[in-house]
Amino acid sequence: MKKSISILLAVVLILALAACGSGTPAATAAPAAAAPAAESAAQTVYTVGICNFVDDASLNQIIANIRAQLDALGTDEVRFEVLEDNCNLDANVMNQIITNFMAQKVDLMVGVATPVAMGMQAATEESGIPVVFAAVSDPLGAGLVDSLEAPGANITGTSDFLDTTAVMNLIFAADPDADLIGLLYNVGEDSSAAPIAAAKAYLDAKGIAYVERTGTTVDEVMLAAEALVTDGVDAVFTPTDNTIMTAELAIYETFAEAGIPHFTGADSFALNGAFLGYGVDYANLGVETANMIAEILLEGKDPGTVPVKTFDNGTATVNTDICAALGLDYDEIAATFAPFCTQVQPITTAESFDDLA
Repeated sequence: MKKSISILLAVVLILALAACGSGTPAATAAPAAAAPAAESAAQTVYTVGICNFVDDASLNQIIANIRAQLDALGTDEVRFEVLEDNCNLDANVMNQIITNFMAQKVDLMVGVATPVAMGMQAATEESGIPVVFAAVSDPLGAGLVDSLEAPGANITGTSDFLDTTAVMNLIFAADPDADLIGLLYNVGEDSSAAPIAAAKAYLDAKGIAYVERTGTTVDEVMLAAEALVTDGVDAVFTPTDNTIMTAELAIYETFAEAGIPHFTGADSFALNGAFLGYGVDYANLGVETANMIAEILLEGKDPGTVPVKTFDNGTATVNTDICAALGLDYDEIAATFAPFCTQVQPITTAESFDDLA
């Protein structure tokens, strides 16, 4: 009996030792699982901080294309990590976002629209963090760059400069008898200063009267739009003004119901209900902005020596919904505008470009 017990205890001991032994390989298997982490550690990650000025179709389209292009430029060796925020027209929030980017030690900042670019330029003057701006209409006039060919300091970017004369030509191509033009813009936006001045000079030269209405909020812009209807204007011109862009969905019916075409400086206005948007392709602007980011971070280029990129402003985007509401035939309008544009293209009313997909 004792012998049987001894044998049984020996078997239990052998099994226990075997169980302990079987656990040893599992404990030593961890380094093999950690191998992928070692591979990813070899990948260089560049952190890009993007601050948007306001949530609107134009600027959102730019950021979406910056992100997509940076993803496309990534490789097994290099990856771009994007930190994105939106100050929604608030200077205090914008400054805090920039401060946060600096605390997070981003490798490069992207300022979407003039106020953000100016804020980033001022904040990075001592640190020298590269800044790439996007959709700055007049970088020279805003004092961001020394010249378009050689920006200087730590900044460069893309400009959505508007050919105001081209837009004005379209107004009178559509209605040669127009004799009162409305100018709708935010007087505080740098992007509107030069094109509004150019529009006034154009109209003065033709002896055409104009009336100015301005707004700094959506509510103010709505009141300004109603005032232009009361003024009896034949057409309304708005440049690449982010405040009016933000309000376009709230005012387009006011103009359409009054039979007043709204001519604007970007296709995103037409997307949101303006009769016509004339200007740069913001999707392409976003792609080219990302390419400039890559030149600086991957190729080591000094942003101050990278020329500001400008674009052909030859595309007229006509909203076919509004065209019909104004009693106009799209094909006839397209034929009328063709001699003044490199391209005329249709669009329908939507909140964002994604909604058209």
